[in-house]
Amino acid sequence: MLILGADHFNEIIRGSKIGRALPERLAGHGEDLSVTIVMAEEQLRGWLTQIGRRRDLSGQTEAYRRLQESIGAFANWRLLPFNDVAPARLSQLRANGVRIGSMDLSIASIAIAYGATLLARNTTDFGPLPGLWIED
Repeated sequence: MLILGADHFNEIIRGSKIGRALPERLAGHGEDLSVTIVMAEEQLRGWLTQIGRRRDLSGQTEAYRRLQESIGAFANWRLLPFNDVAPARLSQLRANGVRIGSMDLSIASIAIAYGATLLARNTTDFGPLPGLWIED
């Protein structure tokens, strides 16, 4: 199983050159593609924050459009939950002194719980985590 990180997911949503090529490239892997509920939360919170900060109607309109686009995109993906196993992995990582952002750590613990490979550009933070398979 492959889990898309936020950067790769955003490329697909934006329809960038990389985003258009990525699904075709990943189809050759023959593995299920997923995203985590934690990454979805992170994305949606970002747009909600933008909506709250914008005082101009055109800015709010654009932020709402991007929020709706994100919600629609998530509907097409398998969302991996922060289930019973992931919190145990998260606790282990914290007990081992892993110091990365809490959202990233939660995403990593879901990937570890599922035995999945995380596709992420942030290999610096994710790279040293024990039990995590990561690719860019």
